[in-house]
Amino acid sequence: MLKLVVQILGLLVLLLAATLITLKLKNQNADGPSVLFPGGALVSGELYQGAEPDWSFTDDVFIIELQTNNPVSSRRIFVMESNDKVYVPSGYMRSFLGKLWKDWAFNVEEGNPQAVARVEGVRYQRTLIREQDPAVIAGVAEKLAQKYAGGATPETVAEIVKSVNDGDTWIFEMAPREADGNE
Repeated sequence: MLKLVVQILGLLVLLLAATLITLKLKNQNADGPSVLFPGGALVSGELYQGAEPDWSFTDDVFIIELQTNNPVSSRRIFVMESNDKVYVPSGYMRSFLGKLWKDWAFNVEEGNPQAVARVEGVRYQRTLIREQDPAVIAGVAEKLAQKYAGGATPETVAEIVKSVNDGDTWIFEMAPREADGNE
């Protein structure tokens, strides 16, 4: 009887793994990420042209889609505006899971900073720049705590700043870049 139960459980685990792998492979070329899996290039939506926007509108946007270009991959990610600039975080950077899951941030850090952000259906060509200036990090940490951690208490902001200083969380400015036709 035990042998039959182990075989059934093994089969269920195998089916679950095959399903997850299939869904991941199917989504890798999609126009954007799904809730669980990274996607491909962000191709739909108007490509923004013009002066740098007032990013304060992202205070009302919970998640954006961010595509990195080398390799082309997109994901859903938090977004914060601070002092007229826009930022995205990448957490768990020193953990085993982070090293597997956050490969996009490592690729950016290794010299592949070109990105496209899709915010409310509009695509913005950006260059990702890792931010480490303590004054900037303090402002971004306050926005991150306020928006995603239930409030910008001094303790919560200090925890985020410590996470950045320890290298567990990386903050990237999504700086503007000139449109060059290479999304």
